[in-house]
Amino acid sequence: MKSLHNGEFFGKTNETLRFDGLTITDTEYTHPYVDWHYHENAYFTFMLQGNMTEGNKKETYDCPAGTLLYHHWEDAHYNIKPDIFTRGFHLEITENWFEQFQISKNSIEGSFNLKNPALKLLMYRIFRETKLNDPSFELSVHELLFNIFSELSDRAQNSDKKPSWVNKIDEILHESFTEKLNLTDLSKTIDIHPVHLSRDFQKHFHCNLGEYIRKLKINKSITLLNTYPSLAEVALECGFADQSHFIRSFKQNTGITPLQYKNLLKK
Repeated sequence: MKSLHNGEFFGKTNETLRFDGLTITDTEYTHPYVDWHYHENAYFTFMLQGNMTEGNKKETYDCPAGTLLYHHWEDAHYNIKPDIFTRGFHLEITENWFEQFQISKNSIEGSFNLKNPALKLLMYRIFRETKLNDPSFELSVHELLFNIFSELSDRAQNSDKKPSWVNKIDEILHESFTEKLNLTDLSKTIDIHPVHLSRDFQKHFHCNLGEYIRKLKINKSITLLNTYPSLAEVALECGFADQSHFIRSFKQNTGITPLQYKNLLKK
């Protein structure tokens, strides 16, 4: 089985950044099929454009634009790409980085399709920082990455302590976030009191219900910006009240406007 070394990915790498034990690559996937392989370092894959399928020993993921994956070091997987332009953003983390910042690389094992919209927005911001040519971008990338690992470690430690309604409400919100939702109906669906849901949602998701739904909408919108002709259509498809509401929410969550994000993808 092929082992890929630091900064090595199948395809055409358009940009590589290396600093303080991190390697960041912006890669166009060109292989229709990549056989079983693994990477010597842990890394994140953030799908910028297109689509691919990834399989590991436990499951198979469909990975459209906006998908965020985490791969533990030396975790074997394979990839299948349809005949469309597909581009991925990789953040690879060396063992020295984990040791330098006293983060256990074995606290999060395996490969995961990370669906938490807050984690995706943190990775969007890392992508943005690498394209802005700001002198302080390295500091910002580290800060955002610390936040990601803090969130992942917290969820791993508390995964066995979560009540059953937490996963259920998360599934409902991922399926229905573009619809008009209210606290009473959601509470009835998962059979807990509205006050209980409102109070404890923050504890498990680190934001309130409204904020979580807006994050889901923003994540969806980013996947559509390159395929929908107008911002108004993106806003409507993602459940925003109108285009101005969409633009305002997008900037609050990502720090830039939708058009600025589209321009970043061209760099």
